Amino acid sequence: MNSKRKIVHIDMDAFFASVEQRDNPDLQGKPVIVGGRPDSRGVVAACSYEARRFGIHSAMPSARAARLCPHAVFTPPRISRYKEISNQVMAIFHDYTDLVEPLSLDEAFLDLTDNHFLEPLASLLAQRIRKQIFDITGLTASAGVSCNKFLAKVASAMNKPNGITIIRPSEAISFLATLPIGKFYGVGKATEDKMLKIGVKKGEDLLRFSREELTSHFGKSGEYFYSICRGIDPRPVVSSRVRKSIGSETTMAEDILDVELIDDILRQLAVSVAASLDKHNFGGYTLTLKVRYQDFLTITRSATFKTPLFTTADILSFLPRLLHDTEAGRRKVRLLGVTVSGLIARSGTPYQLRLPFGLGGDSHICQEMQASRERMVYPSE
Repeated sequence: MNSKRKIVHIDMDAFFASVEQRDNPDLQGKPVIVGGRPDSRGVVAACSYEARRFGIHSAMPSARAARLCPHAVFTPPRISRYKEISNQVMAIFHDYTDLVEPLSLDEAFLDLTDNHFLEPLASLLAQRIRKQIFDITGLTASAGVSCNKFLAKVASAMNKPNGITIIRPSEAISFLATLPIGKFYGVGKATEDKMLKIGVKKGEDLLRFSREELTSHFGKSGEYFYSICRGIDPRPVVSSRVRKSIGSETTMAEDILDVELIDDILRQLAVSVAASLDKHNFGGYTLTLKVRYQDFLTITRSATFKTPLFTTADILSFLPRLLHDTEAGRRKVRLLGVTVSGLIARSGTPYQLRLPFGLGGDSHICQEMQASRERMVYPSE
């Protein structure tokens, strides 16, 4: 298995029902069932954890759910509302990586191997993401962190609700060995019954079967089962979203006021962003500086140019002007970020040499730079 990948699966907790409880405080702490009316032929689309304690689950007939829990509150689905909040959650994911693969409105895989924060610990990022989801939406999410999609998906279900499970590569085989076969991602009730009939109760039982034997029992799925019981899953996280920006930001251990230190941090961020632009063969027309002050007030300052930015020098040419239009150095700063957007493929794009602000020279040399200054657009806070 590839132990260097850092894959996270985020799954919202009882998403539909939790949204209903959040929007209607009177429903909090009550067994809530989202779906058809109990006097209809409808089914349960989702239910709260309070309802699950009565044995209620999705796809169950609403009439049966009402018999199991007579005091349950039934509410019709509000898909547009769920999509609205799902978009907020997905936007949070894209703050951390462009490699986001949604599985539904309430769950997604994230590849955090190369993340926007250059943070080596995926578990730390998963905690930040869960906190950010709660701060913005008021809803909880569970996370699984591992080296591939299968392990991350299994892990996210281990400590629900509002939990996180980390499966390190060195722990994968021993973890899977004792895992009941019904908890393997991709093993439904029918497959579980078939597994039990051939003596497979948990992961270690699968290891006794050869690839050929599993294929004979389960067809093409046999290949999948042979790999996952060994912790092998090379599937990439596939994002359908077009990359719109490349950025990097950092939160300081202590709030800073020193302008020279701020300049140094911005230079490091510029180097990081330029390296990512080069890696993906992009340039970008818009440069954005993000500043979060000591009191958590966050502002951005942006500039858009006629010719794209490609290099560290390009970015550093214009950061001082953006920084000048903030209160950094007069107010303490806790976070700095640099982003290039309005991306364009580098190949075949005309390139013009840029000179940093502050360099001397004849007026004709600095003419384009002055024009670029005038083309800057500064949004209000």
